[in-house]
Amino acid sequence: QVLLVESGGGLVQAGGSLRLSCAAFGRARSGYGMGWFRQVPGKEREFVGAIMWSGRSTFYADSVKGRFTISRDNAEYTGYLQMNRLKSEDTGTYFCAADRGIGDSSWNRLIWDYWGQGTQVTVSS
Repeated sequence: QVLLVESGGGLVQAGGSLRLSCAAFGRARSGYGMGWFRQVPGKEREFVGAIMWSGRSTFYADSVKGRFTISRDNAEYTGYLQMNRLKSEDTGTYFCAADRGIGDSSWNRLIWDYWGQGTQVTVSS
């Protein structure tokens, strides 16, 4: 079992920045890729990006490329989502997820084994 805990959400003006963190807990927390998704009420959970355990490969949704950066610190079992040039359409609840076998299908929320509880990001225009 892996427990994921997100933090860092909040209210920010359009054009501003936020950094979300996702800390992993549990005995078997090594070797997992980490993903970020977001959701607004009434819509499906949407892929934002993902990073492999090694950190060598990252994947991003087109809507955030060039603005968001995913990184991780495996010594601390923590992943990060740096969000710059935020837009009102980035508003939502952000979830981190973990899975051992991510790759080209990381966009698919159904493959992810573990999820955090979510953290709210609100971008005011």
